[in-house]
Amino acid sequence: MNSQVTRGLELADNDAMTVVSSDVLAPVILTPILMHKVWGGDRLRRFGKDVAPGATIGESWEVADMQATSASGGGGGAAQSVVAGGPMSGQTLRHVMKQWGNVGVGRMRVGVDGAFPMLVKFLDAREHLSVQVHPSAAYAAAHPGAHLKTECWMILDAEPGSVIFKGVKPGVTRERFEAALRQGDGAGVVELMQAIPAVAGECHTLPSGTVHALGAGVLVAEVQTPSDTTFRVYDWGRKGRELHIQQSMECIEFAPSQGARVLPKLGAGVLSDTEYFRMEGERVSAGVAWSGRCDEPLPRVVMAVGTGVELKWDGGTVRVPRGATAVIPAALVATTKVSAVEGGIVLSAQPK
Repeated sequence: MNSQVTRGLELADNDAMTVVSSDVLAPVILTPILMHKVWGGDRLRRFGKDVAPGATIGESWEVADMQATSASGGGGGAAQSVVAGGPMSGQTLRHVMKQWGNVGVGRMRVGVDGAFPMLVKFLDAREHLSVQVHPSAAYAAAHPGAHLKTECWMILDAEPGSVIFKGVKPGVTRERFEAALRQGDGAGVVELMQAIPAVAGECHTLPSGTVHALGAGVLVAEVQTPSDTTFRVYDWGRKGRELHIQQSMECIEFAPSQGARVLPKLGAGVLSDTEYFRMEGERVSAGVAWSGRCDEPLPRVVMAVGTGVELKWDGGTVRVPRGATAVIPAALVATTKVSAVEGGIVLSAQPK
């Protein structure tokens, strides 16, 4: 590090003391990665994304640090977020974390080669997503190329009558589900799934192994483990997209799905708490500071979904526009003031 740096934090690294510059150890806003999907729409324009009217942008990857993706998910290549501006502009999140060092990463369990252990997105479903499932723990253990994908959906917008499909109905057996799947075009499986009204402000957690589909007309913020291993069960009659019936039947958990958690009308609430990540939300008024928990030294992802927010820490201030996403290093989480520019919803997530 530059020996002339006078402000910074010190950390122990191989028994030597290293100074981390306050220019480096700072929150970063990331550039979204937009992805076309056959089921996508153009509503992410409302969140400041570069989406043309009539476009089919289904996903905006807000925080991504993956060396490889599946061909049917992220397109098969790497997906790595880069910093949108400031001293670290253009650098990948992986590189930023290396510059942050131990004080920035904290107690976070990083992935392979130091990867950030969460994938954060916006999803806009103009049409139904495929009925799908992600690998169960047993399947992932037996297939090294398959990875668990536990996710949660915070519903931000839902057209009247829209639903999400989440798990199978009580009493549905593996044998009954498979028989419906193999009969005709497989559409009968939809009748065996729970169709839950999509309500803005509700959050649904989907452990890996839960058969599910985001319904048409629903827009969500999604936090998940960093995997896009997806097995398609049924694709609503679309042609040319591969189904994975055998793999799906090995992965689907035939058990009741978890209920939704609801964001309070006032104040903060825990929306999802899994072994991999924790997600909170808060409805705030203009100028009101975020009151989320920060009892663990872990980086924090802040999604300005309903209002722009201002991040203010000892080293400076940065404005996060509505629809943008920032990552705060672990050492600054407890002291960074997150204030709403206008009234609206702020989401926060931390890996474990």
